[in-house]
Amino acid sequence: MLRIAYFGPQGTFTEQAARALAPGEDLTPYETVRLALTAVREGAADAACVPIENSVEGVVPTTLDGLSDGAPLVAVAETILPIHFSVLARPGGGEIRTVASHPHALAQVREWLEANLPGATVVASSSTASAAVGVVEGTYDAAVSAPVAIEHYALKELATGVADVHDAQTRFLLVRRPGELPEPTGADRTSIVAAAVNRTGTLAELLAELASRGINLTRLDARPTRNNFGEYRFFIDFEGHVAEPRIVDAMAALRRRCHLRFLGSHPRADDVAATVEAGAGNQDFVDAQAWVDAVLKGEGA
Repeated sequence: MLRIAYFGPQGTFTEQAARALAPGEDLTPYETVRLALTAVREGAADAACVPIENSVEGVVPTTLDGLSDGAPLVAVAETILPIHFSVLARPGGGEIRTVASHPHALAQVREWLEANLPGATVVASSSTASAAVGVVEGTYDAAVSAPVAIEHYALKELATGVADVHDAQTRFLLVRRPGELPEPTGADRTSIVAAAVNRTGTLAELLAELASRGINLTRLDARPTRNNFGEYRFFIDFEGHVAEPRIVDAMAALRRRCHLRFLGSHPRADDVAATVEAGAGNQDFVDAQAWVDAVLKGEGA
C-alpha cells in the first residue's frame, strides 16, 4: 500500500482529490502544502496530493513555490474537482458572528456570505478543514468547508452547494520523487519552471520555442525568485508528453536559454477528447523527424 500525503487536515477538497488519484491507498493529512511535499522528499510518503490551480482564484502560490524549491518532484497524475462548499456550524449553536475558511474558499463564496450572513465577521484560516476544526473547538461559529468535512466533524450543515461561480473547479496534482513517468496517451500535459535572466525579450524567446514547434501553451504564471527584485520564475504548462520528439526538442531549446526544472508529464484531466483529436497532428512531427534522420544517413533527400 502506498503512503499518500495530502494537504489537510481531514475534510479538505484535497482529501477528495487524493481519494480519486490514489484509491485504496494510505492517506495521511499534513497541515500545509509544503509539509506534504517535504514528506515525499524525506521518504515519509510515496507521493503527495496538492492543489495547483482554481478556475476562479487562479494558481496556488504555495504549491508553485514548493515544487520549484528543494529536491525535484514530478507530477504523475492530475484530477479536477467541481468546487461547491458546505457551511458548517455546531449543533444547537446560536447566532453566527464569525465565519472562517481558507482565503481561496472565502473568495469563492463572498457574494453568498454577504447575502446570507451579512453581519458575520469573515476570518481566514490555513485550510477549509482547519476552519471546521475551529468551529468544533468553539473558535468560530461557522466554517466554509468541503462537503467531505461533515464525515469527520460533528457539525451540522447550514447550507450546501454554496458557490458564487457554480462551475468553479480546482485542479490537483499527484507528485512523487523522479522516476519512471506515465506512458504518453496523446492527451498529456507537461510542466516546467524556467528561471530566465531579466532582459528584454526573454519571455518572448521562451514562448517562441513552443510556438515554433506547434506546442499549445495551457498555463503561464510568474513567481518572484526571492533573490533580486524584478527576477521571476516562469511556470509553464503545455500540451504534449516529454516522450514526444517535438517536446524533447523544445525542452532542449529552452534549457539552452535558461535554467529549467522539469515538473512532470502525465495525462490531462480536462478536455481529453478534444486534446486527443488535436494530438493526431503529432504524427507530422514524428514523420518530419524520421525524414531528417534519413537525410542525415544518406537514405533520403
